[in-house]
Amino acid sequence: MVHMKGKALAGSLLATMALLAAGCGGGGSTSKGGTATVPADPSAVSGDIKVLTQRTDLVQDGTMKKYAAEFSKLYPKVRVTFEGITDYEGEVKIRMNTSNYGDVLMIPAAIKTDDYPKFFASLGSAEELGKKYTFTGKATVGGKVYGIANFANAAGFVYNKAVWQQAGVTDWPTTPDAFLADLKAVKAKTSATPYYTNYKDGWPLTAWTSVQGAATCDAKAADEPATDPDPWRAGTDLNVGDTLLYTIVHDKLSEQDPTTTNWENSKNLLATGKIATMWLGSWSIVQMQDAAKKAGRDPSEIGYMPFPSQKDGTFCTPVAPDYQEAVNVHSKNKAAARAWIDWFTDKSGYVQTNQAVPTLKGGPLPSALKPFQDAGVRFVEMSQAQSAKVTRIDNQSEIGMTDKPEYRQHLIDVARGAAGGDLPGIFADLAKKWANAQKTAAL
Repeated sequence: MVHMKGKALAGSLLATMALLAAGCGGGGSTSKGGTATVPADPSAVSGDIKVLTQRTDLVQDGTMKKYAAEFSKLYPKVRVTFEGITDYEGEVKIRMNTSNYGDVLMIPAAIKTDDYPKFFASLGSAEELGKKYTFTGKATVGGKVYGIANFANAAGFVYNKAVWQQAGVTDWPTTPDAFLADLKAVKAKTSATPYYTNYKDGWPLTAWTSVQGAATCDAKAADEPATDPDPWRAGTDLNVGDTLLYTIVHDKLSEQDPTTTNWENSKNLLATGKIATMWLGSWSIVQMQDAAKKAGRDPSEIGYMPFPSQKDGTFCTPVAPDYQEAVNVHSKNKAAARAWIDWFTDKSGYVQTNQAVPTLKGGPLPSALKPFQDAGVRFVEMSQAQSAKVTRIDNQSEIGMTDKPEYRQHLIDVARGAAGGDLPGIFADLAKKWANAQKTAAL
């Protein structure tokens, strides 16, 4: 697994309930009150730390060891090891029933924000860290920050420019209808599959939730489901995005059999022009470029385009944080763990290498997004103020808007005729579940 924002959640409801019932901790910590701070003198920081990551590829090819070697030049008394986990979400949330879940980890999506102090050490005040990093609000509880995102992702379509040009399309489409027309041109004039759903692996479908803010250009779009009883009503970003996905499949512009898709292979397929387009976060660009290099193709053929919608003549692309790194509240080497997070986020060069959007304020945008800058695309930093409430309602509804693929897999099944129903019926059912959960979650 080499995507950034790990796999869709796995594991039983029982495991999740046990997780949320897990007790507080901090025993054996080297800092009081579950706080992770770093002494000014790097030589004063010592200890062994384990970093859990979903980037199994970077662990296996030795890349993470190279980062650790650079880190050790500044912190010579700290030894860093890594554990790459394929089913990151599923395995880590179960481990968190114990105190053994590494020293540094990415916060699993299943963990309620309000429960962060039970599992993670405080990294400092929201006021101070908010001056240095973007998106700290997502991991803030009681004025304290419990996780820092290494980078943020823009939302858009990664595509093979050569295929689109072969289809006669050279400009980004500005409406969903124009996008569909372009996919039809790809189907008619090339041998490529116009769009690839990645249905079978599932987790890529959750990326469609990041359409929030794309059509409306509303920075609070992801917060609105906290109070909106129908987040799929006409005119909302989710309605526009899911309608587009449904129509793509319904009009046979996607792979013939979605049950046979393969994430790893999809990168090679897009890089070599066998498929044309996928909706994924900007983290995917470098992986597609790497796939192109391995296939002997020109990596510059990999392009990225915003959602096909404009407001006042301007494209908008939502920008939201990826996984946030945290320090295990039970860690015996919190200072060393915090030193790693700070160094990896601020100084490692990981963000630049992976063409990611920095969360460190003042950091430059990656070169892969230069076309967005040149075209005047508006980057909309999405508010995370209501993320805890939205997650709570989402969990109560069992829809999985934020982290599960099942409802969009069902949408695809209906669109391709493998399940009964229609799109209005899907939206009505989602709205009913959401409204009921909203009432229950407020109790």
